[in-house]
Amino acid sequence: MKQPKKAGPILTGLIAAAILAAVPSAPAFAQAFPAKPMRIVVPFPAGGTTDVVARLVAQRMSETMGQPVLVENRGGAGGTLGADAVAKAPADGYTMLMHNITFPLASAALAMANRLPYNIDTDFAGIGVSVNVPFIFTAHPKVPANDLKELVAFLQKDRTLKYNYGSTGPGSAMHVFGELIKRDGNIEMTHIPFKGAAPLKQELLAGRIEFGGDQLSSSLAEVKRGQLKAFATGSSQRLAVLPDVPTVREQGFARLEFQGWNGLFAPAKTPREIIERLSKEAAAAIKHPETLKRLNELAAEPVGSTPAEQEAVLKTQVAQFKPLIQELGIKLD
Repeated sequence: MKQPKKAGPILTGLIAAAILAAVPSAPAFAQAFPAKPMRIVVPFPAGGTTDVVARLVAQRMSETMGQPVLVENRGGAGGTLGADAVAKAPADGYTMLMHNITFPLASAALAMANRLPYNIDTDFAGIGVSVNVPFIFTAHPKVPANDLKELVAFLQKDRTLKYNYGSTGPGSAMHVFGELIKRDGNIEMTHIPFKGAAPLKQELLAGRIEFGGDQLSSSLAEVKRGQLKAFATGSSQRLAVLPDVPTVREQGFARLEFQGWNGLFAPAKTPREIIERLSKEAAAAIKHPETLKRLNELAAEPVGSTPAEQEAVLKTQVAQFKPLIQELGIKLD
C-alpha cells in the first residue's frame, strides 16, 4: 500500500501559522471578559457611603459590560474580613473590593499586631479611586458643645462625665482619630466599635453614644435636619455644603486632616488587561449623569482615577498612618 507523502516544510509552516492564527491572543481573551456575573465585595454592612457608591458603580457596570455586577456585603473586623475574601479570590476579574480610608488604617494596625491575614502591599491591585468623600465628626444634639474644640474643653472641665465615641470598627478612621483626640486633648472617652456606618449612626441618633465620625455622605442629611451636630471636617478647607463647620486644623487638630475616598481593588495577580478594562468601566460608571446627580446629593466628589493613582493613594496613606497608630499604641482586641 502506498504511504501518503509527508508534508513538506513549506506546507508544515503554513499549517502551523493557520493554527496560531486561530488561537486568540491574551488581549482577545480579555475582550471576551466578562463571561459570567461579577461581584463587588463591600466589607461593611449595607447602608453606608461605601455601600452606596459600590451599588451606583455596579448598576452602571452591569449595563455596559453585559453581565450582572452584584454587591456583596461582608462586614466585620474593621473591613478586614471582606478584604481578606477578595485577596484570596481567584485573580480573574470577577471579584472586586470597594473599600475606603479604613483600608490603610486597619491594615497598618493589624500588621503591627501580626494579625493581618493579607499583605496590603502585595495582595491587591488598584482599579481606581471612585470618589473622594470628606470625613466629618458628629455628636448627638444633647452634647453641650458646638465644635470639636468646645467638646474637648467641656470634657476637660468635667472629668466625671462618661462619654462614648463610636467608630465603624477597630482600626477604622474614627478609632484612630478618637484615640488621638483623647491623647492630645487630655480627655477620657470609651471607644465603642460597630460593624459599619449604618449601625454607628443609629446609636448616635439614639443618644446611646455621644460622639463619632465617618464619611460625610453617611450623616449629611441628619446634620442638615439638626438630628446630629457637625463638630469638624477632616478636609483641608471648609466644605461648600457645610460652610459654618470648621476644619480640624482650624481647631488645633491638624493631624486629623486627611483625604477620604472610596475605591476599587482586585486580587493582585489579575491580568493587567482586565484591570485596565475594569478601571475604564468603573470610571465611566462614576461619570454617568445619573450617578453624578446622586453623588452630588451625597457631597461626594467623582474621581474615576487610574489603577496607578489608586495604588499611590494607598501606599501614601499607609505610610502616613502607620507611625500614628504605633505612636498611639492602638491595639485591636
